[in-house]
Amino acid sequence: MLPPPDLSMEPAATARDLSDFTEAAMRCVDTCCGAATTVTDGTSERRAAATHPDLTALISVELDSGDGPTSSALNSGEPVAAADLLGEERWPEYRAAALDSGIRSSVTMPFRRGDVEMTLSLYSFHPGTFAHLAHHPVIVLGEQFAQGLVRDHFYRAALAQVNQLETALDSRAVIDQASGILMHALGCGPAEAFDLLRRFSQRSNRKLSAVAEEIVRSRGHGLKRQQPLK
Repeated sequence: MLPPPDLSMEPAATARDLSDFTEAAMRCVDTCCGAATTVTDGTSERRAAATHPDLTALISVELDSGDGPTSSALNSGEPVAAADLLGEERWPEYRAAALDSGIRSSVTMPFRRGDVEMTLSLYSFHPGTFAHLAHHPVIVLGEQFAQGLVRDHFYRAALAQVNQLETALDSRAVIDQASGILMHALGCGPAEAFDLLRRFSQRSNRKLSAVAEEIVRSRGHGLKRQQPLK
């Protein structure tokens, strides 16, 4: 039987999740010609998904330069629109790359929930396209997806903590077993047995749990012949 996957090491949203959401957001706005999403949970690099290769390159320009609607929206916490990129004086690298792809207008909306930061960018071949998105369903869609990311993030954080506790308990159990073997083989008390384990660990430059596992596997054979540790 295969062990369950270690979800604590996976991102809160897979590449497919981001791609599906980005496609749905684009279809939600009739005048939109493409969309892009970025997301980070504070513990990994910002990931991105886009509906078209040109938009993937455009997001890369933003992330590489650290300048553009994405960073502006995250810094302000408010949607950032470029009504007509022909006359846009902000973000020169972004502006040049967008116009090169035929993009005339864009809007980037931030969604921050705890450690999760997400942006949704919509693009159009026409100027002034996104002037009336204040109560558009695409915002509700973004909020729902961001909330789902938060739930996944907390689930994975909780799972990681459980895994750490289980590992600690397993280590403690084998250390207790090894201490019992030392007490029986060498006729010593619990404190002396643990101190011997600790010195074995230091002398061999190995983890205490690894030394304990070896003693448990060998059932303490040869311990009486060990030279006292100074």
